[in-house]
Amino acid sequence: MNCSMEQEGILYLLKKMGNELSPKFERCTGIGSSRYDLLYQLYNADELTQSGLQKAVHIDSAAITRHLKQLESEGMVSRRRNPEDQRVTFVKLTDSGRNVIVNFNKERTEFIRQLLHGFSEDEMNVLTDMLNRMHLNLKDL
Repeated sequence: MNCSMEQEGILYLLKKMGNELSPKFERCTGIGSSRYDLLYQLYNADELTQSGLQKAVHIDSAAITRHLKQLESEGMVSRRRNPEDQRVTFVKLTDSGRNVIVNFNKERTEFIRQLLHGFSEDEMNVLTDMLNRMHLNLKDL
């Protein structure tokens, strides 16, 4: 089955938006989307394993290690080895990291408000439904 011009246009717009979204998010919030995702996952959990965090944010092991080392040096996360299995590393937000993510949430909320400016609640519900369906289709590819 061939794709129509409309279908190709949708894919192009999604790709273009994805490319533009991260740098604009970073400029508005002061933090990259990957780091924000890491901090947000940790904010919602008391403590996670490094591998569990990696799976939650869908980045490779080298990237998670790099991000966590920097966040640890900035005092935003702490890491500790599992005493029963030295291969497992636990990660959690520090109090400083928790305060930072709360402040980032304010910038994130403003970013989203501007991104969705002019959309009605019904339009946002329809868009959310369509994007969720596309995401499910993508998982099946």
